[in-house]
Amino acid sequence: MRKRHNYKNLKIWQLGIKIAGAVFEIVKTFPQHEKFDLSSQMNRCSISIPSNIAEGSARTDKSFSHFVDISLGSSFELGTQLILALNRTYINQSQLTEVEGKLEEFQKMTMSFQNKL
Repeated sequence: MRKRHNYKNLKIWQLGIKIAGAVFEIVKTFPQHEKFDLSSQMNRCSISIPSNIAEGSARTDKSFSHFVDISLGSSFELGTQLILALNRTYINQSQLTEVEGKLEEFQKMTMSFQNKL
């Protein structure tokens, strides 16, 4: 019987939850006309980060690695969306720096975790 990862104990999942929470707080302040555009995309992206780790944790390590890849891709996509939000002045540099720091930490931890799978 193969072992399953308890995703709730994984630091990458825990950090993904924090990133999603930070993004939810940020997009609350976006203009109403962005509700179905950038803010929606950013929410979906941030939700994808911990969700794919959770979904993949029930699979084989090879399959789990694929889900971790998707999660990692979402983190890079979110980084781009944050820059777009900054360029549109929906967020300030300090908000960008804070979430980018979490994303960079997540990306390093996730790549390291993936190498161990």
